[in-house]
Amino acid sequence: MGQVKTQVKGRVMGLNGNEAVAWAVKQCNVDLVAAYPITPQTIIVEKFSEFVANGEVHTEFVPVESEHSAMSACVGAAATGARAFTATAANGLALMWEILYIAASLRLPIVMAVTNRALSAPINIHCDHSDTMGARDSGWIQLYVEDPQEAYDTTIQAFKIAEHPDVLLPVMVNLDGFFLSHTLQDVHILPDEVVKEFVGTRKPIEVYVPYLGKKVPLKLDPEYPLTFGPLDLYDYYFEHKMHQIEAMKNAKRVIKEVNEEYAKISGRKYGNGLVVPYGLEDAEVAIVVLGSTGGTVRYVAKKLRKEGYKVGVLRIRAFRPFPVEDVVELLRRVKVVGVMDRSVSFGARGGPVFLEVRSAFYDEKEKPIIVNYIYGLGGRDAPPSLIESIYKELLRIAETGKVEQLIKYVGVRE
Repeated sequence: MGQVKTQVKGRVMGLNGNEAVAWAVKQCNVDLVAAYPITPQTIIVEKFSEFVANGEVHTEFVPVESEHSAMSACVGAAATGARAFTATAANGLALMWEILYIAASLRLPIVMAVTNRALSAPINIHCDHSDTMGARDSGWIQLYVEDPQEAYDTTIQAFKIAEHPDVLLPVMVNLDGFFLSHTLQDVHILPDEVVKEFVGTRKPIEVYVPYLGKKVPLKLDPEYPLTFGPLDLYDYYFEHKMHQIEAMKNAKRVIKEVNEEYAKISGRKYGNGLVVPYGLEDAEVAIVVLGSTGGTVRYVAKKLRKEGYKVGVLRIRAFRPFPVEDVVELLRRVKVVGVMDRSVSFGARGGPVFLEVRSAFYDEKEKPIIVNYIYGLGGRDAPPSLIESIYKELLRIAETGKVEQLIKYVGVRE
């Protein structure tokens, strides 16, 4: 995380990651929160329900009967022009699968926090990225955070990104279950009025309606009837998918812009918004990583650099849209790159992050050796000693040029 000068002063609170998200939502003038509990996300909606009960927010809090219903409620609210939020994890995300695609296809700027948890079976309540990686092609922007402070900051940014007229896509803010959701940290909270001014109020774009002969807000309104999500066969479906593709391309620029704007009021900046590099200026080897493990990897990298090893880190903050240009530019001169995946793509030649990074370099003449390390499934810890062993192996590969095992499962008992 980069630091910049700012004139805005807030307060410091001891919050875990889930509470930090709830505080961010509290400050963003959300019209509807659809709530269904699931470990390890429950604290988010539970804490927000306290804000509602205490009269601290004027939000419609809707306790629904399932995650499928939670996303459906958000779709209905967002289609009327309301600002909507929900949160879930793992099996809950899987249950709302059908509606994830609908929310994105209808271009509804819903924000959802996902407290990453392994998908069953066997049943597991701890962290890996199998839930959100499974949803990577649903059309949602996906942002992965490193700590509770970033969870707070990114949730605020997510509303501004989602509602930008050049984007209009839903956003997932992903925080590692228990590692972040239940871990206490000093979190710098901005004043309510500063956040309110930053996110503003949601203003639906206007569209021209032929039968009215004028432009009207793109929302469900009895005064100006519009249809959302009608039957869309081969005569128009492809073109509507192209709109989503263009919106996701636009999201790269908007994420960067919002990251810069937020830095001016908060003093906190996360790389360029898409990626957060460390030590890559002269690195011979580097690790690519998502989420909370980024802090551990950076800690080890700093230790090894003091010992004279030229190592670096690239933490990917935005997995969707995938920052191809940044990855290539930052890693093209590195000799060996180790990509850490906290999920498995069964039947594929490597994990999801590995496949993206390798694909990014396919047409490049100058590129590193890229190897995959799958780790931490079901919440298994990735201590500094494990990260250091990965770096040492990458250094050996850089010296010999030989890769004995392209895809390696680290930290697993054999």
